[in-house]
Amino acid sequence: MNHFFHFEADFVNSLRCIPMQVRFKLDTCGIKLKLVQWHNFDQQERQALVEMPCTTPVEIQTYREFLRHLVKEHTGLEATDLAIEPDPPWMSSKVIPDSVQEKAEEVGIALLSEQWANLSILQRFVLIKLSRPSHENKNFLPALEEFDLVKKLPNEQ
Repeated sequence: MNHFFHFEADFVNSLRCIPMQVRFKLDTCGIKLKLVQWHNFDQQERQALVEMPCTTPVEIQTYREFLRHLVKEHTGLEATDLAIEPDPPWMSSKVIPDSVQEKAEEVGIALLSEQWANLSILQRFVLIKLSRPSHENKNFLPALEEFDLVKKLPNEQ
């Protein structure tokens, strides 16, 4: 899963921000990584975190151990664990989370259940992350557009 989104284009070459595919892997392996920690890694280490698989139980454990090693090596501190959701909302193709639906409505988009169902797990993850109040949301509408989800609400047409 080495996929960058178009809305990430301004930082992909330098990897100055944590790409969504790495954020997905962080949630999968249960490690919280702050941007300041990411900035401590060199380009090759960041690229390794992009390219390393993190799907099977063995890959997830390997990714987790590699990341924990990088954090310890560069900061002298232990990596912070992140609770792994047993049934994360991005795995469900049936239920659009309220945060996503509300954020879509804020930008004038009617998100339909069949559109949500047709998204990849990573795309659903992205929309959930970008719809959270604690996240910078400027990429939410570009992500909707990139995922071909831009359908105006009836009163917006």
